[in-house]
Amino acid sequence: MSTTEAVAFWDDVHAARTPATDPQPNARLTEVVADLPPGDALDLGCGDGGDALWLARRGWRVTAVDISAVAVERLVDLARSTGLAERISPARHDLQESFPRGRFDLICAHYLQTPAPLDRASVLRSAAHALRPHGRLLVVDHGSTAPWSWNQDPDVRYPSAQEVAEGIDLDLTTWVIERAEAARRIATGPGGRTAEVVDHVLLVRRTA
Repeated sequence: MSTTEAVAFWDDVHAARTPATDPQPNARLTEVVADLPPGDALDLGCGDGGDALWLARRGWRVTAVDISAVAVERLVDLARSTGLAERISPARHDLQESFPRGRFDLICAHYLQTPAPLDRASVLRSAAHALRPHGRLLVVDHGSTAPWSWNQDPDVRYPSAQEVAEGIDLDLTTWVIERAEAARRIATGPGGRTAEVVDHVLLVRRTA
């Protein structure tokens, strides 16, 4: 799949959905970030914008990027309609080509898994290096397939959080792994469907 095809794929995925009027944040974000002081955040693969909006409402300044122009344009509209445009900076960005500039107190990458070519380890390594001292990188991956997932390949394998950490290959004198685990939760999908799913959760903190 080429970059052009990847953009078209994700534009089609988002265009097929009814625009969210009140997208909800990811559960792992709220449990990890709720007690952190606000600062500058980077949302990699912002999708419908639930995480960016949740963070902005709590005082964070959020750079929210996605490969899909449809997703980005919808988040621009949502940020304006909710009065959060000054706190959220949405932008279309292909992480296979480059990484957003800046230094951040929080970088989150929820379900940054795609059929398109993407050197995830390199992206997440760049994210770790973009943290300020004491900043955190939160990586949440699918650990199981939800009934409503676009990817229903029965042979798909989901790397564990520890495998993801090993792939990033960080110097553990500069970065500390605070969590690397599989966690279960009840997820709600389209039409209110529910199912138990597994998240692979990796939380890395940059030391002073």
